[in-house]
Amino acid sequence: MELDKIEKLVEKYLEAETTVAEEKALKTYFSEEKVAPHLEEYAPMFQYFSIAKEEQFTQQLKLDTLASVTSKKKFNYKWLSVAAAGLLLFGIYFGNVYRENQIEQEKARIAYQDTKRALDLLAENFSKGTEKVAYLNQFEETKQKIYNKQ
Repeated sequence: MELDKIEKLVEKYLEAETTVAEEKALKTYFSEEKVAPHLEEYAPMFQYFSIAKEEQFTQQLKLDTLASVTSKKKFNYKWLSVAAAGLLLFGIYFGNVYRENQIEQEKARIAYQDTKRALDLLAENFSKGTEKVAYLNQFEETKQKIYNKQ
């Protein structure tokens, strides 16, 4: 009868439905040397809990070190937020400078193309003028020939 009760308690324990008194009963059962063969796999677990309960931490903690670590974390977070705000302002400023630089470059490109068109037009008109001067030179030569023959 007791073995059946222990099996049910193990199932409840694995489902996390046991009470403190039931867990104590399981610990006392598995701490005995006489455990049912099909339940021996659970024995190390309950024995570990008994051993772990008796363990104690014996080293000294430096509380001022712990306090300085927490204060440093707060200090770093403050400076981190200041650095983030500075980086944001830096990005906004240089983003605007870059945008203004792009606008100036676009204006310069448009001015270059307008100047190039104007100079091309001027060159074309000079070419026409040069052709007319060539006709005038030919006219002058012909006129000189006519006057020279007379």
